[in-house]
Amino acid sequence: MSDVLRELLRVSEKAANIARACRQQEALFQLLVQEKKDAEKNKKFAADFKTLADVLVQEVVKQNMENKFPGLGKKIFGEESNEFTNDLGEKITVELRSTEEETAELLSRVLDGNVPASEALAKVVHQDVDLTDPTLESLEIRVPQDILGIWVDPIDSTYQYIKGSANVKSNQGVFPSGLQCVTILIGVYDIQTGVPLMGVINQPFVSQNLTTLRWKGQYYWGLSYMGTNIHSLQITLSKGTGGGTQTENSDGELSRPLSAVISTSENEAIKTALSRVCGGGVFPAAGAGYKSLCVVQGLVDIYIFSEDTTFKWDSCAAHAILRAMGGGMVDMKECLARSPQAGLDLPQLLYHTENEGASGVDLWANKGGLIAYRSRHRLDTFLSCLIQNLGPLKTPT
Repeated sequence: MSDVLRELLRVSEKAANIARACRQQEALFQLLVQEKKDAEKNKKFAADFKTLADVLVQEVVKQNMENKFPGLGKKIFGEESNEFTNDLGEKITVELRSTEEETAELLSRVLDGNVPASEALAKVVHQDVDLTDPTLESLEIRVPQDILGIWVDPIDSTYQYIKGSANVKSNQGVFPSGLQCVTILIGVYDIQTGVPLMGVINQPFVSQNLTTLRWKGQYYWGLSYMGTNIHSLQITLSKGTGGGTQTENSDGELSRPLSAVISTSENEAIKTALSRVCGGGVFPAAGAGYKSLCVVQGLVDIYIFSEDTTFKWDSCAAHAILRAMGGGMVDMKECLARSPQAGLDLPQLLYHTENEGASGVDLWANKGGLIAYRSRHRLDTFLSCLIQNLGPLKTPT
């Protein structure tokens, strides 16, 4: 299983290279934007976007995993359709070819004969990535490959990726918008139980060299399987004190105020309740993957979203990492309806079954909204305060 996670880290970095490459030429980037159609549309956005970068990343993950672990490619699912229609009206299926030249030829058909752009993209797609992680190298854990399913969101927060804001300032570490909110999400789950097992979040745009204008990124990972829980932030958490160390029920945790990251589109009743529960510790931010990452990083206690417009590919990766940290991701409406007390099992999100009666992307929507958390104790405190302050919203179904 650690072999699978190591390969996922490597392909996530390859994917991040593609995302960064597609931002280098503005003229190229304008070519990449395609409108999503009909059943592919996320109803939250009036104009949702699909990019060739999205599709390329998804196909890179599929092909690389299939090459290394035969049979696994068929169990990789994602948001994107790999069919494009070019300006000539041709419908083209984007698949990686065995050579850089063949991939460039295929991409040139999507890009209406733009050979320089096609060759540049093909080069980064076929470029190998040498990535080592000492913690993972020493980890030996096995799991049957036939129980694994994988959710991929190739470029989460596509709007921020297209908008390309590079100079947004953070608010106590949380970026409200901008390229920092873009993430590549790869989550592995048990196809029999739906429980998330491994997650990789790659943030391609973390810091920019102001001389070269090139970006550097960062990746995060977690593994939770059969009593083994390990994640990439453990080394950080074990050093020093203060914000980096999150010990359950510690005096610092009990005394500090609650904090939450939310969508800019969150409904007013939830916002009002959160302002009472968290005071000034409510941070709007773009991107479901990025908001979840804020919880993973310990920048906030909670990510809450009351709508049904996040999907399994948005949440699986972060959910796996949070499980490895002792946290999780739960169905918001079920939590509020149960009024859970400390110690009771919570309705964790699962990843293997479709929503009954739904169609298109809604088959895989997180229908009850979600709450992501790193500390169960902080979650219990948050839920208790939220239920007290929500009033009529505490019984939705």
